[in-house]
Amino acid sequence: MGKDGELTKACSCNNKNLVSDIGYNDIHFGDKAEDGAQLRPFIVWFGEAVPLIEKAAEIVARADILVIVGTSLQVYPAAGLVDYAKPGIPVYLIDPNEVQSRRNVIYIKEKASTGLEKLF
Repeated sequence: MGKDGELTKACSCNNKNLVSDIGYNDIHFGDKAEDGAQLRPFIVWFGEAVPLIEKAAEIVARADILVIVGTSLQVYPAAGLVDYAKPGIPVYLIDPNEVQSRRNVIYIKEKASTGLEKLF
């Protein structure tokens, strides 16, 4: 399976391993995957399990620095990954909007491109 969460891809409603590239075309009711099931966007919907979230938590727990880009930190379980960071490591959050965090973060209120330039 490819990366999870790609807006330019679709997968079968019955088998998320059947992924096809659709570019920026719409998916319509009746558009079928190879297995005959309805196509759906290759993204994680609210309420669905997030693939590899446990692995992501392990990686964050080992990090010496954490950079968070473009999120409100309001959507879980991904927003909870910041809680796995070791105490005392630098945590940077880059987002143009106001973001509330329970953790001490260095906030860069910029779009991703300019915020990352400032960070580097």
